Formats: sequence, C-alpha cells, structure tokens
Amino acid sequence: MTTIYQQLDAWIDTHFDEEIKFLQALIQVPTDTPPGNNAPHAERTAALLEDYGFQAEKHSPSAAELAEYGMQSITNLIVRRKYDAAGEGGGGKTIALNAHGDVVPPGEGWTKNPYGGEIDNGFVYGRAAAVSKSDFASFTFATRALEAVAKPTAGSVELHFTYDEEFGGELGPGWLLKKGLTRPDLMIAAGFSYQVITAHNGCLQMEVTVHGKMAHAAIPHTGVDALQGAVKILNALYAQNTTYKQITSKVEGISHPYLNVGRIEGGTNTNVVPGKVSFKLDRRMIPEENPAEVEASIRQVIADAAATYPDITVDIKRLLLAHSMQPLPGNKPLVKTLQKHAQAVLGEAIPAMGTPLYTDVRLYGAHGIPGVIYGAGPRTVLESHAKRADERLALEDLRRATKVIARSLHDLLAL
Repeated sequence: MTTIYQQLDAWIDTHFDEEIKFLQALIQVPTDTPPGNNAPHAERTAALLEDYGFQAEKHSPSAAELAEYGMQSITNLIVRRKYDAAGEGGGGKTIALNAHGDVVPPGEGWTKNPYGGEIDNGFVYGRAAAVSKSDFASFTFATRALEAVAKPTAGSVELHFTYDEEFGGELGPGWLLKKGLTRPDLMIAAGFSYQVITAHNGCLQMEVTVHGKMAHAAIPHTGVDALQGAVKILNALYAQNTTYKQITSKVEGISHPYLNVGRIEGGTNTNVVPGKVSFKLDRRMIPEENPAEVEASIRQVIADAAATYPDITVDIKRLLLAHSMQPLPGNKPLVKTLQKHAQAVLGEAIPAMGTPLYTDVRLYGAHGIPGVIYGAGPRTVLESHAKRADERLALEDLRRATKVIARSLHDLLAL
C-alpha cells in the first residue's frame, strides 16, 4: 500500500512536464528591475493560475508610491486556498509560500536566450530560472498536488507572488503585510533545495555623488576633478573590506561583512574634466551587526576620504536598508518538517543554516511570522548562475523541491 507521500510524489511526476511548461512561460515574460515594469508578468501569472482553478487577487501600490520607489509597475498576487468545509480556512494554520518575480537585467555573456526558457541537458535556462520564478512553479504545483491527493480539511495555503525583491520588498510583501492583506501563521520563501535557511545577512545600499567642477581637459587646473575625488573615496571604502574580515558571524553559512561597488557613472566627454561622478555601494551586514552603526561608519569613511581632496562636495543617499533575518522560535516545525522530507527525497541530511543573501523573509519576521527559505535550486548560488549569464536550474532539483514542499504542507496543515 502506498503512503500519502508516495502518492504526492507520483502526482508531481505525472504532472512534471506541465510544471516545466508553466515555468518556461514565466521565464518568457521579462521582469527586469530596473526599470521594474512587472505588472505584465503578474497578469500572465494570474492567467496561467486561472487554468488550474486558482483565483489570484491583484494588489497594486499607488502611482505615487511607485514613483517614489523608482519602479514603473507592480501587481502583487495572493492566491488563497482554504480547506475547511466552510471555505474559511478555520481549524488550522495558514501557510504562506512567497516567491518574487522581479530580476536584475540579464547583462552580457549569455549563450542562451535569457527569456527563452530553453531546455538543454537537463537544465532550464533563463533569467529567474533559479531565482525565483522556479518557485512560482514549485509552490504552485506542490499546492496542486496537496489538493489533488491529500485533500486537506483544515487550514489554508496562500501563494504570495511579489515583484520588488530587487528593490527591497517594501512594496511587495512589506506592503501586503502593512496593508493587512495577509497574516499567515508560517511562511516559506523561495530558496534552494539542499539547505533550509533560517538566517540571512542584512544589506545597506547607498548612492554616493561626488561634485567637482567641469573644465576643458587642456586647462584642467581650472576645474575640480570629481573622478579623482571619487577614487579617493572608493579606495577608502574598499580598504574597509580588510577590516571586515576580522568581524566573523556565529551563524553557520555566514562569514563576515563585505562591501561592493556595483555601479559607477559620470563625466560628459573624454576631453572634459568630470564635474560629477556617482556610484552605488552595497554593504552586507552579518546578523550580529547594528544597521545604524554600520551606516554611520560608512558615512564617516566617506567624509574622511572626501576631506583629503579639496573643493569636492559629496551627497549620500540611502537606497535600501534591509535588516538581517533572525530565526524566530516558532520556525522549528518548518525546519524539522522540511529537513525530514528533503532527506527522504534527496537521500541526504539537509542542514539548517544561514546565507549571505538578503531576502523578503525578513519582512514577514518583522511582523512576527516565523519563516524559512526553501525551494528549487542547487547547493550554491554560484552553481545556479543567478545574477550572471546563463542562469539555469536543474529540472530534477525542481521536481524534488516540489515533492518536499508538497509533503511538508501536508504535515504542517495537520499540526
């Protein structure tokens, strides 16, 4: 006699080709952020979900909120599946499954079409194939398997498909929670298959603009070179990485803080002394750090370096302050259940650990909702090519993660 878990697995195997096509359709609608015109993808997702009998609520921030945020459009989706006889989700827990559809632009170096969803040698390729349109698929098909096979009679599952993780999540999960549109008991966010993530880094992003004075390159002494001033500041900031290596985290999977400058622009022409140079920095904070102290330290480093190059002025704008994710006591059922079924499906012990990434889970945690990160993907971000050319996902990792999530939902709804 087959167990309920084997029946769930069998349903997923039977419908796996359909799941792959669902993921390919999601990859084929671009969601580059910036510019962040992501409402069309939400509309496509909602239409695909409707084919399965899932009605997606559409929740959009105001035009003013979007303009202030720097994005063009967002439509966040909530699918509510309530399993008691009254259709109110009573008598059990509400479990949210959150994945984000927005992605960084493809960049250069692709050998596959970044929006093709091409299958090659057991992998599906495309921007967001691994992070995290894959978990639109794993979460949707795990829920479908649960309903087709286990037929739960209490509690509810909510699918939260949101579109601004790359900008910090404040108009995605943060906005949904602030507006009171959802209040789950537990949540699982998009992740990878070979670990259950219970903690993650925080992130501070800032834009630094150095102002000088333009001049003809033939008479540079009549200007103030903003680029040379920026170089002074950049050297001082990068020197901090040596110091950061001495600050270590006690969370497994997280090492030390670090700083990266990911974008620089400025100047007007080759024969002009640049009058303005801007750059954007990303400072990852380990869970033990105080974000306010980190920001104050960065600002002081910039001020001290700027003071060594006369006549420049500097503007600093905070773009993002994402707090770290700390484990909440109520996450133990999530961790144990996912570990149990991941070990059964994958055939190896699955650790609970931290990650140097930052995610939307922190926003649920800030509202007292215990959460973990688990989903479809390889052992490391590097293997997935996330945020690099030829992002990809092993189809077997998608299949296995869907099974783990379906099995875990069955157990968690019974608690």
